[in-house]
Amino acid sequence: MTQPRKLRVVSYLAPNWFWFYEAVSTYISRVLGVETQLHPGEFDPLEDPILLQDQLDLAFICGLPLIKYCQSIPNQLMPVVALVIEAPRYQNRPVYFTDVIVNAASSLSKFEDLAGKKLCYNDPGSNSGYNLLRHRLHQGGHPKDFFGKVIQSGSHQRSIRWVVDGLVDCAGIDSVVLEQELRHFPELSDHLRVVEVIGPCPMPPLVAAQHLGKSLIQQLQLALLQPDVELQTAMKQAGVLRFAAVELVEYDAIAQIYNTAVEAGYEVIGNS
Repeated sequence: MTQPRKLRVVSYLAPNWFWFYEAVSTYISRVLGVETQLHPGEFDPLEDPILLQDQLDLAFICGLPLIKYCQSIPNQLMPVVALVIEAPRYQNRPVYFTDVIVNAASSLSKFEDLAGKKLCYNDPGSNSGYNLLRHRLHQGGHPKDFFGKVIQSGSHQRSIRWVVDGLVDCAGIDSVVLEQELRHFPELSDHLRVVEVIGPCPMPPLVAAQHLGKSLIQQLQLALLQPDVELQTAMKQAGVLRFAAVELVEYDAIAQIYNTAVEAGYEVIGNS
């Protein structure tokens, strides 16, 4: 198979990590000798025309839409690598958590205190912002209308600000996104408190379209498992310890969490 001259790359993940995905894309271009074009996703990945038409080469994507996409369109995407975050809580594994946050000035101190409170979430297709929360409700024996009001913010970063500003009482935030936001804006830590940690779950991966061919995908994976000094500098800045090779089967746990909650009647939580 002829090596492509240009790789089309999309990030469907939080904007505060986009700078790092740019560094990864630049590294891929440097070591593989191909041009890369990285763009933020303009659509839900399950509705993105360029993904549905197999016109995408690489993507940074959440595990839940990935597993749902691969169930409907098998043999198109394959996980290549996922990040391993430096902080001790990740135990040198490609995992993350949902940190349930509240305003530090509130009296809320545990998950049960959130009954009847106003929750915001980034996206209903988000594993960290929505799927793991309904899993927590199901596992804890709480009703699906446990939260008094549930509204969509559109992004983890906006959810964080809404909690800080007192517009909502709580939100479930991807721990890696939260830590990056606090790294950029350390003053926010004075206004937030984590009352519950849910997880761990498999880290959102970098996936490759199988139309690239096994040889190029293997080259890509090997390159990311052995980053050069320039990429290592960006990794250190982002708090990334290393890249880990991952496979699709590792994301079955997310599908199981989703299916179990939905089958138990938690397809939608709270009241809009």
